[in-house]
Amino acid sequence: MKVNQTYISRTTKTSCEQEATERAFRLLIEYEIRVNSNLMLVNNKRFGLVARKVISNMQTALGLGQGKVIYADYINALCKYHIPFFENVAITHIDDELLAKFNQWRIEKLGRVPAKSTILNHNAAFMQIFDYAVKKKWLLPSQVPTLENKGVSGQRRAALSPQEYLTVRKQIEQLMLNSRKEVTRQIRELLLDYMDFAICTGMRPGTEIDQLTWSDLQPELNHSKLLFFVAVRKGKTTKYTGTREIVCKEAVVNVISRLTSRFPHRRADDKIFVLPCGKPVKELPRHFDRALSETGLKESKQGQRTLYSLRHSYITWELMAQNVTIDVIARQCGTGIQMIEQHYSHVVPKMFRSKLSGVDLGEDLKVTAELSHVTYTTKLLTEMEIWMKNYRSRQYI
Repeated sequence: MKVNQTYISRTTKTSCEQEATERAFRLLIEYEIRVNSNLMLVNNKRFGLVARKVISNMQTALGLGQGKVIYADYINALCKYHIPFFENVAITHIDDELLAKFNQWRIEKLGRVPAKSTILNHNAAFMQIFDYAVKKKWLLPSQVPTLENKGVSGQRRAALSPQEYLTVRKQIEQLMLNSRKEVTRQIRELLLDYMDFAICTGMRPGTEIDQLTWSDLQPELNHSKLLFFVAVRKGKTTKYTGTREIVCKEAVVNVISRLTSRFPHRRADDKIFVLPCGKPVKELPRHFDRALSETGLKESKQGQRTLYSLRHSYITWELMAQNVTIDVIARQCGTGIQMIEQHYSHVVPKMFRSKLSGVDLGEDLKVTAELSHVTYTTKLLTEMEIWMKNYRSRQYI
């Protein structure tokens, strides 16, 4: 039948000619009414076509520096899950029944029920497609399906104790010394700085630390000590919170000292965590995983540890040390108090163990204090003076 200048075909689901004719007329009238009432679009677009247009737009935005960091995750989800399943399905034909089949297919592909956070990310990517289709008038707002989230609740986060962190760090130092290629040695050297920086700040590996430039480091001289603040301009939550300023632990001075010595000709907009040649590195997680595996620390009761576990370690250590309250940690880490309470509730009772039991806090917290210690040598004091002089004259160290 021809509806709104478009030919479409539907089955009458009967072999009786008279009954088929009657059903055909009813179908034609139904379609014409729905189209004329703006309750239906006939000119269907395939999901794969729409999805690739949206992906192209997101890639362009990222290339221009105007896109959100989360776009990379959306693109990955669409290419890995949505397009393979919905490739040739008309955008107007995606309904609750088809979504239920997709959810089951995704579980089989993953080998497990995805976490709520994973489905939330997938649904957000899905909505990018529907929003674009509505904007192009390929889909009516009333035809956008409701996306559910039946994933599993988030579990405790896998962290490292201070002793375990030192063990992994020593292993990476050993791997660095045994590197056969110079570029491999440089990657592992950078990884040590990356790890220490994450432990000193609680910043998100990848989404936040990778985006840092030299102009984001803000020193402040406090008597004979130099404090550093970091302006987090790009990351997971900056869209909602804007630029957030975090306070670094004193030991970050050691990290910055090593980095500035490798980059004497640094510029304000240069990324901090790159190789001496200026090239960004994607292999840091792989080298960190190798050190975890070789030290037997890859697995934990909370799941596998990754480079992101450094952020969880920072939060856990801060809670255990009782230096600051949960709301302060939440603001420092760019997250919510509810998230801290949900994922680190096992730590909260231990926060008050010394007051309740009268027992010494233990070796872990002593090691934490050692990790935060800075020895102000003559060389370091000279470097600090240079950093402050640079910052006053050019607004970066």
